[in-house]
Amino acid sequence: MPSGKEIRNKIKSVESTRKITKAMEMVAASKMRKAQDRMRAARPYGEKIRVVAGNLSHALTDYRHPFLTVREDVKSVGLIVVTSDKGLCGGLNTNVLRLALAKMKEWDAQGKKLRVTAIGNKGLGFMQRAGANLVSQLTALGDTPHLEKLIGPVKVQLDAYMKGDIDVLYVIYTRFINTMKQEPMLYQLLPLSGDLVGGGANRWDYIYEPDSKTVIDDLLVRYVEAIIYQAVAENMASEQSARMVAMKSASDNAKNVIAELKLVYNKARQAAITKELSEIVAGAAAV
Repeated sequence: MPSGKEIRNKIKSVESTRKITKAMEMVAASKMRKAQDRMRAARPYGEKIRVVAGNLSHALTDYRHPFLTVREDVKSVGLIVVTSDKGLCGGLNTNVLRLALAKMKEWDAQGKKLRVTAIGNKGLGFMQRAGANLVSQLTALGDTPHLEKLIGPVKVQLDAYMKGDIDVLYVIYTRFINTMKQEPMLYQLLPLSGDLVGGGANRWDYIYEPDSKTVIDDLLVRYVEAIIYQAVAENMASEQSARMVAMKSASDNAKNVIAELKLVYNKARQAAITKELSEIVAGAAAV
C-alpha cells in the first residue's frame, strides 16, 4: 500500500486537474451559447439559399453556369474537411475524420484522385499524416468564423472545379443537433443539384435583372459562401458543446477519483495508527 504522503500528493494533483477541467467547462459553456446563437442565426439564410439555388438548377435559362452542370465521368474529387483547432472535445474530430477517411478509401478504390482543403488544425494534421493531396488550408479560426478568411482556401477548390481539375466537390463537417448530440455530415457542394438541396422537380422560369449571367454568377457565389460559413458555424457550436460535456465528465470523474483516494488514505492512516498502538502495547507487555 502506498504511503500517506504519496496518496496526499495524488489527491492534490487530481484536485488541481479538476480545477482546470471545471474552469474549462465553464468557459466552454459561455462560448457554447454564443456559438449556438450564431449558428441558429445563420441557418435560415443557409437553408433558403439552398432551396433558391436548387430551384435555379431546374430553371429554364439561356445561361448555364458550370456549377450547375453534372459531369458524368467523375475522375477527381475535391474535399473540404472542417474540424476544430483545439482538442479536448470528446470524439468530435475523431468521428468526422473517421467518415472522411472512409470516403477517401472508397474514392481511392474507385481510382479517383483527391484534392483536400483542411479547415482547422486537427484536420490539417490528420491529412498530413494520411498523405493526402493538400491544396489549401486554414487554421487559427478563433471563436468567431470570418467569411473573408474562409473564402480564400475554398476558392482554390472552386477554381479547380472551373478548370476541370475536379469533377465534384464535397464538404464534411459536424452538424449540431443538440448539446448532447452532434453528427458528422458529408454534403455535396458542387455540382449543384435541386434533388440534393431541396429544389423541386418542376421547371422554373425567372425574370433576371439586369441579365441571367450576372444574377446567376452572384447568386451561386453567395450560395457557396453561405454553405461554407454554415458548415464552420455548425462545427464551432458542436465543438463548444462537445468540450463542455467532455470537461464536465472529466470533472465528475476527478471527483470520484478524489473520493476513492481519500478512502485509501484514511485506510492507510488507520492502519498506521493501529500498527503504532500494537507496538506500544507489545512494548508495555514486554516490560
